[in-house]
Amino acid sequence: MAHFQYLIKALARLAAALFVTAGFMLTYEVIARYFFSAPTIWAAELSQLTLIWGTLLAMAWLLGARHHIAVDALVDLLSPEQRRFTEAFAMLCVAAFSAVVAWKGWEIFLDSFERGRTTGSMLDLPTWVSELAVPVGFALLFLQALLEAYRSLTGERDIDAPHGGYE
Repeated sequence: MAHFQYLIKALARLAAALFVTAGFMLTYEVIARYFFSAPTIWAAELSQLTLIWGTLLAMAWLLGARHHIAVDALVDLLSPEQRRFTEAFAMLCVAAFSAVVAWKGWEIFLDSFERGRTTGSMLDLPTWVSELAVPVGFALLFLQALLEAYRSLTGERDIDAPHGGYE
């Protein structure tokens, strides 16, 4: 479990670096386009790619750190034991949804990979490069959701802690 959490935290740091990289690329594009009339052919597409990968790689860490949006007005009225079971049920729902998206995302990625689809832009990247982020990100989210369900059921996770009991 500790190795998985280390991986998730490392991927969250990578995601943060990808967001910063996208910011630099877009800033460069704006300066090149509007101050020097020399737009790039790569900045928009590569920044989209970094934002897609960054978002999907960060999902599992965000779930574990409880940084996703949660509507807990009714849950707060429940007893601690009821909250644990409600939390576990919610995590199992997230896991089920993530499994379906990962499975379908894999099919889409594989189809694009086998057919050699490209973006059709001037950079003409293979579409599978961005599509692969979906099954990878949702597979990680699936595993994290199962881990969170286990933590809720066993009482390992402090349900009253603001960030799931860990950062």
